[in-house]
Amino acid sequence: MSYRMLTERGAKPIKAWVEGVHFDDNAREQLINTAKLPIVHKWVAAMPDVHWGLGATVGSVVPTLGAIIPAAVGVDIGCGMCAVKTSLKAEQLPDNLAGIRSSIERRVPHGRTSRGGRGDRGSWTNPPPDNEAAFKMQLEARYRRLIDKHDKLRTSRHPIQHLGTLGTGNHFIEVCLDESNDVWLMLHSGSRGVGNRIGSHFIALAKQDMRKHNKNLPDENLAYLEEGAEHFDDYVEAVHWAQDYARVNRARMMHAVVQAVRDTPHVPEFDAELVAVNCHHNYVSKETHYGEEVFVTRKGAVSARKGEMGIIPGSMGARSYIVRGLGNEESFCSCSHGAGRVMSRNEARKRFSVKDHEAATAGVECRKDKAVIDETPMAYKDIDAVMEAQKDLVEVVHTLKQIVCVKG
Repeated sequence: MSYRMLTERGAKPIKAWVEGVHFDDNAREQLINTAKLPIVHKWVAAMPDVHWGLGATVGSVVPTLGAIIPAAVGVDIGCGMCAVKTSLKAEQLPDNLAGIRSSIERRVPHGRTSRGGRGDRGSWTNPPPDNEAAFKMQLEARYRRLIDKHDKLRTSRHPIQHLGTLGTGNHFIEVCLDESNDVWLMLHSGSRGVGNRIGSHFIALAKQDMRKHNKNLPDENLAYLEEGAEHFDDYVEAVHWAQDYARVNRARMMHAVVQAVRDTPHVPEFDAELVAVNCHHNYVSKETHYGEEVFVTRKGAVSARKGEMGIIPGSMGARSYIVRGLGNEESFCSCSHGAGRVMSRNEARKRFSVKDHEAATAGVECRKDKAVIDETPMAYKDIDAVMEAQKDLVEVVHTLKQIVCVKG
């Protein structure tokens, strides 16, 4: 077996795919606390990118019976990846890639001032049931039902206005080359501020519910909502709304990225729907494992059912992977969502200089300033070691190396 079995008295087992990668004590302690919950089904699975997270462990897969832990879903609900393979070859791109980066930055609102309303917002993949306008109306109607019940979910700007925007932090848009020098477009984003609002609100309600029923928890952040509880159905409705929102947000941005590359001078005509993957890595879904219908929460993990396509990105200067799931039931058919942080953002800012970052991102058209040092490749685990640790979870279909990176 390629996982490490962790056992603790009073806790379900933990199966951790961490051979050859950094596995910090804080993450181990968080996982043990999660495994002590009576609602856990069979065991907790830890992916090789596992690390300590706010409220619950990043890189964890938690199957639960009749309950959901909102903090194990997290606050960037529906965060995930989207990628397409184009018909372009590397040699067809301009020698200077700054124009492509600038074009993407113009078309896709990004950073802390992302407000939407710029660029082409047409549908691209996973189209709405009838048409985009109808789907927007459906999303908006569902959101209004949510805020009618929970006014704290109301945001200062309507979430629909943020569709097609990237946000901040570790979210990014990249142009990559695969092993055959084919050009790929890839991005990472989620449900924006509204997902954060939903996650934070229901984490607080779950804590209230636990206190009301005198539930003893190893960590109050692991408060859960049980089926039949006052706020359970509302949370399920809200979390699925955020997951749908995030998926459409990525599809809209990808359409804008394709258009941005097409609009760049000296880039020839190309097709961009040869391969398409759009997958969550912070979410919850109802699945059947070991004969039981359970809620599977993946916080920093990707579904990897047999034959299912997924994306495992590296950092700004490292490789990324298009993968196919092997359907390993011991991981609850899951794999890692990336390389995983090896140090905090603050530690990265203290430890590395702009010069270090420039060297680590050599050959990549990207920001090379002080503001992105917390995202420098050295702040992350070695993606190749991460992939080796999970070779019984996924098989590599394509290996990508980024040549342009736009950060939020």
